Amino acid sequence: MTSQELRDKFLTFFRERNHKIVPSSSLLPTDPSVLLTTAGMQQFSLYLSGKKDPVEEFGNRHLASCQKCFRTGDIEEIGDDTHHTFFEMLGNWSIGQDENGYFKSGAIKFAMDFLVDELGLDKNNFYVTVFRGENGIEKDEEAINIWLEHGIARDRIIECSAKDNFWGPVSNIGPCGPCSEIHYDRGEHLGCNRPDCGPNCDHCKRVVEIWNLVFMQYNRNEDGKYELLNQTNIDTGIGFERLLSILNESSSAYETDIFEGMIKKIEQSSGKKYKENKQAFRIVVDHTRSAIFLAGDGVEPSNVGQGYILRRIIRRCVRYSKMIGIENSISLGDYIFEKYDSVYPELDGSKQKIYSVIRAEEEKFEKTLKSGLAILEKQLENSKEGVISGEDAFNLYQSYGFPLELTEEIVSEKGFKIDKVSFLESLKKHQDLSRSGAEKKFGGVGKDAGEEGAKLHTATHLLHAALRKVLGNHVEQMGSDINVERLRFDFAHTQKVTPEELKQIEQLVNQKIKESLEVKKEEMALNEALDVGALAFFKEKYPETVRVWTIGDPQASEYFSKEICAGPHANNTSELGTFKIIKEESSSAGVRRIKAILIK
Repeated sequence: MTSQELRDKFLTFFRERNHKIVPSSSLLPTDPSVLLTTAGMQQFSLYLSGKKDPVEEFGNRHLASCQKCFRTGDIEEIGDDTHHTFFEMLGNWSIGQDENGYFKSGAIKFAMDFLVDELGLDKNNFYVTVFRGENGIEKDEEAINIWLEHGIARDRIIECSAKDNFWGPVSNIGPCGPCSEIHYDRGEHLGCNRPDCGPNCDHCKRVVEIWNLVFMQYNRNEDGKYELLNQTNIDTGIGFERLLSILNESSSAYETDIFEGMIKKIEQSSGKKYKENKQAFRIVVDHTRSAIFLAGDGVEPSNVGQGYILRRIIRRCVRYSKMIGIENSISLGDYIFEKYDSVYPELDGSKQKIYSVIRAEEEKFEKTLKSGLAILEKQLENSKEGVISGEDAFNLYQSYGFPLELTEEIVSEKGFKIDKVSFLESLKKHQDLSRSGAEKKFGGVGKDAGEEGAKLHTATHLLHAALRKVLGNHVEQMGSDINVERLRFDFAHTQKVTPEELKQIEQLVNQKIKESLEVKKEEMALNEALDVGALAFFKEKYPETVRVWTIGDPQASEYFSKEICAGPHANNTSELGTFKIIKEESSSAGVRRIKAILIK
């Protein structure tokens, strides 16, 4: 079965059972407490908690989707049979209940009908895990009885702790509940032959989880206590790649149509065989796909947050590509676009922009990789007791762009370790030095800057918002400098801004000036500021209470700009005059700079 056939079968199955098919959300979540989208339910969190009605938004409380997901906690596991950084998740939901709603019985029936009747899997190969009861919440006897009714033998129903079978909210606060996981026995040839081998075995990957059915009955509050929800919900998720490999009787998804074209191309260009170099091949194709999807959703490489994740996987991909003799791993990406641009329309037409982002990072890293590896080899030769000092590791990080994780990976292959404590001490010293210049870098003028400085500061916020609207949400502030005559704004963007784009940006800022928008200041807790959508890209640490400046029509529900900032501002955009860009140039790799003035 091909990947597209499996997606189509799943979505058709639930469409025919009165579910609304909802497009995948971005890998960049709206929840500021979460770095990336890790589950299909994240876009439905407000509906699952009862704060919004899904019928008003989707016309249905029964939903299904194929969701893009990204997890970084398992990055060291990439190369085995079951883990990926980017992956897809098939899911179905019943949010709240009406006369047509369903809960545990309905969710289990749908799962069995799809896996057994639709896909032809043998239920005798299933294991099912259920919640055994913990933290004052009783064992899920109801789920046990439903599985028995569907022909699952009692010795195949395993009772597990909250760690494995109580699904907690992504951000630790919110809807949650016990879950039942369907695991599939892939056969003795993949097992450890231990008598206790089964679901969650620590010794092998013979039995793998393929579908998690979450029965949302509770809400975890800020005190960590569980309260009954006012509504019950079903939230399920299938590991798409795992299920596809099982249907094709493959040991992993790397032997399915998702990756096989890339693997063949690597074999042809490198002269090496996949079977003899599985880990390196798998890391390269996994990270190539992941980089494309992150860049496709607007992420650009940086040293913080989502940008750091992209930087790390690109650099890891470059290193493993060189190990197997490939010079240009991004050329493998053509296969990814062929596979996915019809599934995720946001990729269509973005190929060149995505390639530009990734190539720029590859080239930047390749310039320092060789010399950095030579330095590391010398450090290994001179190390005492098999330990690389934190200062040496930090030098590789600062001078050669080696993330700590990459250095750890390289030295561990040779049986060495890094002194992480002294690495963090060196990093802190560097951050303290950088922070000493932060006030000028991120504000320029101070409280006594006067009227012109305040106007230029306000214009900087308008410029930032306009850049994001014209160039994309990957744009983030990298620094600014303001004096009483002009503003200078540095921002993340890998390409030169075209004259047409500059004109559009300038016109948009002047349009907002003409609209006489209110500039409103509010003081609030940092977490509250992030919750209301205030932009916060500065690397320096914010205080507990921050100022949030919002530029927009007070009568409208939407705003044009909302940022955390300590600088002075005008009261209304009409005070600014005419905004004029006087120069656009490169500031550093992946960073552009705009200088602009206000004309009275």
